[in-house]
Amino acid sequence: MAKGFSLMTWNVNSVRARLDNVLTYLDEHEPDVACLQETKVENALFPRVPFMELGYQVALNGTKGYAGVATLVKGQKPVDVQLGFAEGPEDKHKRILALTYEGVRIYNLYAPNGTALGSEAFAYKLDWFARLRGELDARFGPSDEVVLCGDFNIARDARDTWSVESMKGGTHFTPEEHAALDALENFGLHDCFRKFDDAPGRFTWFDYRGGSWEKKHGLRIDYVYATAPATERCTEVVHDWEPRAWDEPSDHVPVVARFADT
Repeated sequence: MAKGFSLMTWNVNSVRARLDNVLTYLDEHEPDVACLQETKVENALFPRVPFMELGYQVALNGTKGYAGVATLVKGQKPVDVQLGFAEGPEDKHKRILALTYEGVRIYNLYAPNGTALGSEAFAYKLDWFARLRGELDARFGPSDEVVLCGDFNIARDARDTWSVESMKGGTHFTPEEHAALDALENFGLHDCFRKFDDAPGRFTWFDYRGGSWEKKHGLRIDYVYATAPATERCTEVVHDWEPRAWDEPSDHVPVVARFADT
């Protein structure tokens, strides 16, 4: 029998700047696996000790600047850790950390932003998603238990943006990005949140600017995707807005998924 587990994904927008908030949340909710994105710190400077004191062991793919991912595992050593893409040229940013937990392959992802239409950064974003789909094809089948979680930097459909009109001319809601996400999903991935909730306005990101949080003008760009066997085990996905109202918050909120025993 495979053991059930809880999984949290959260773009923390600098783990050192949000350390108190992240530690408070982990202490209160105790997810079995915590996937952090945009950690913005090199591995040597990552604040390991406070997480270890909460019972987590840490796997890192860090960098200074705006990228970096970290996966925390409660009570056991991370196994089968993979940093970046499994094959091919090294990614120019630290955006991927994969490991295996209770037989489930978990990808912690911080997808590229894309910056501006027609830019090199936008082309890199589309290529990055294509490489990710290629890796899934090469290493797994749809019947394997695989979970992809993190900040995908794409609002999936109209329900996932406060205003479609406001997205025109920018990234995160273009036909090209939607096609890239379609291609990834077509591997056999399911949006676990939408298993339980079809409503609009279930956002995971609120800009710091323009009173977006107060107005609840946001985007849903943080996801938990899973293959069919893992999706069947998923019993709940929660977007926890509470930490967005804390002092010095991240602009993203934690997303917590729970998977049952089999």
